[in-house]
Amino acid sequence: MSAEHDVAVLTDPADRRAAYEVFRRTLHRGPVPEADWESHGQSPDEHWLGVRGADGELVGSAFSFPSRLTLPGGGRIDAAAVSAVGVRADHTRAGRLTALMRTQLGAARDRGDAAAVLRASEAAIYGRFGYGIASRGNHVQVAARPQWRPDAPAPGRVRMLGATEAGKLLPELQDRLAGSRPGAITRNARWWRRGIDPGGESAAEYRGIAVHTGPDGDDGFVVWGVRDGKRFGEDEIVVHDLWAGSPSATSGLWRFLTGIDLSTGVLAWARPRDEDLDLMLADPRLHRIVGRGDDLWLRIVDVPAALGARSWGDGDPVVLRLHDPLFDDAGTWRLGPDGAVAAGGALPDLECGLESLAQAFLGDRPPSALVAAGRWTEHTAGAGATADALFAVPGPAPWSGTFF
Repeated sequence: MSAEHDVAVLTDPADRRAAYEVFRRTLHRGPVPEADWESHGQSPDEHWLGVRGADGELVGSAFSFPSRLTLPGGGRIDAAAVSAVGVRADHTRAGRLTALMRTQLGAARDRGDAAAVLRASEAAIYGRFGYGIASRGNHVQVAARPQWRPDAPAPGRVRMLGATEAGKLLPELQDRLAGSRPGAITRNARWWRRGIDPGGESAAEYRGIAVHTGPDGDDGFVVWGVRDGKRFGEDEIVVHDLWAGSPSATSGLWRFLTGIDLSTGVLAWARPRDEDLDLMLADPRLHRIVGRGDDLWLRIVDVPAALGARSWGDGDPVVLRLHDPLFDDAGTWRLGPDGAVAAGGALPDLECGLESLAQAFLGDRPPSALVAAGRWTEHTAGAGATADALFAVPGPAPWSGTFF
């Protein structure tokens, strides 16, 4: 327990529910219905925190579940997947959120997590706690029944699943696919319960599930819902969850979705930036990028563990000094093709905070762009461009693909 603002670990189900309701109210939602709370469920691996007001009532919340985060090169680190962060409106701007974040990150470090990750409801909040945008995604619309180019990747077989079969198949498939995508995270049992068969107030929403099978077996899946159109036959397919482990799976799943009858097209949020559907269509304008947003926010908790787990490109070494806004200084590190080693008191070529390191760590931004934007400080001329080669590792663009 933290002495400041009585930040405490919550183990009692009643306290956890009260904390979750605090969070819902920060999103301008009412009390959680009994059926929805039951479907929300709890997993024994989750870590819940609450902060109390002067009268002992819970007025702030934060929780996390254990996950594995994939890094450039395919290495994975333990990460706390953070959600349900909020402080009641009449108790904000008094240090309670800082107390929650400090306690949560300290506990993650004590558990052996190398990082914490989250999806931010407000972008201006988390930088001061060391989080930064580590991946971005495109919001896309694809018209119904487009013509596909004859040289587009040939699809495999797509079959629809019920919730029971999906619950057995999808967790293992997503875990496997997540291992090849920087920024991807694994999911716990509660996430899958709600992701496949949500129950509660969401139970009445239509939810379709399908799996793509290629020459080597199942290699992709999609979960989707429907947004009602103004007239019959004008519904819009809305993608909730789509993973593809091959160009064939990407082609097959999108052909399936855009071919569903009685719909005008498909809407998908925060898709990977390298999912180039326009290259597969006879009319590329039928695939529209309607926006771009932040995908995953990353906060490195154990600097040597995180730096040591990712791969590095073939470039000249640089010395990077890091700063942690909440805890002790994050140290000075010599980065090179063979890895990262502590550089002690060596003069740095580059310098930044952990929140700005996050923007390059998974490969979303090159260091030279962060130098140009003033996010990194360049002490040695040209060091940003030198670091570009080190941070660049062949592979797919970073993407999380998990809402939590």
